[in-house]
Amino acid sequence: MTDVPQGRALGRVFNEVPALYDRVRPGYPDELFADLAAVTDLTEQSAVLEVGCGTGQATRSLVKLGCSLTAIEPGEEMASIARRRTDVDVETSRFEDWADRGRRFDVLVAASSWHWVDPAIGWRRAHEVLRPGGWMALLGNVTVRRPGEPEVYAETADLHEQFCPGHKGWGHPPLEDEVRATDQGWGLVDDPGTLFGPTIVRWYPTVQWFDGAGFADLLRSLSLYRSLAADVREPLLAAIAERIRTRMGDRAPRHYLSVLRVGQRAE
Repeated sequence: MTDVPQGRALGRVFNEVPALYDRVRPGYPDELFADLAAVTDLTEQSAVLEVGCGTGQATRSLVKLGCSLTAIEPGEEMASIARRRTDVDVETSRFEDWADRGRRFDVLVAASSWHWVDPAIGWRRAHEVLRPGGWMALLGNVTVRRPGEPEVYAETADLHEQFCPGHKGWGHPPLEDEVRATDQGWGLVDDPGTLFGPTIVRWYPTVQWFDGAGFADLLRSLSLYRSLAADVREPLLAAIAERIRTRMGDRAPRHYLSVLRVGQRAE
């Protein structure tokens, strides 16, 4: 089995809180899946592989497209929820170790999961399991902020520094316009080189609303916060929830740009 770098091993922490993850994490807009189907010419005869399906947020939308769907997920608890929610036979495995048994696919989809795959193995495997002319599709949700609108981190930066000073992950989400300017390539993941052609990139603005307790639960599902020791994380999240109640009227937005990045397998 391939050694897993610490950053990628962190992805396993989601398996600790699968029901919470399923409840609070954002899905993806229907328009994104309509565009995915149109760009890749996806039909009911198409075979689709979803890598890292989690609890099935994207899986449920892929099922609605009527294609033949195979899903894999390394977390057994996450996979169990995906099976119950979608009736898809989710195979429990890391993509790097997955036994494809000669199966080949027209489209490979990874929704907020490809950054957990070892790029030295993942891109080559993706190329191998796709048929000639097949498509690679990366879906994601990028947290953004908008000028003049309330943003939770701006209201809680002092709390973050109080409970966990100097953490390298603390920082304001980028501005929406800055993110939209990153419309080339595969985003923050490693580049596949010559294995895939130029990308098509499309953005979809979405928003979630939470009260203080709900926003704390959202943060509780994120790897950045799950990496903290519980005796640091829980007091911090309690303080954030209280700040949202007292300063933001117990109503906080989480703005995203959902993104679709699609590229065709190079021959």
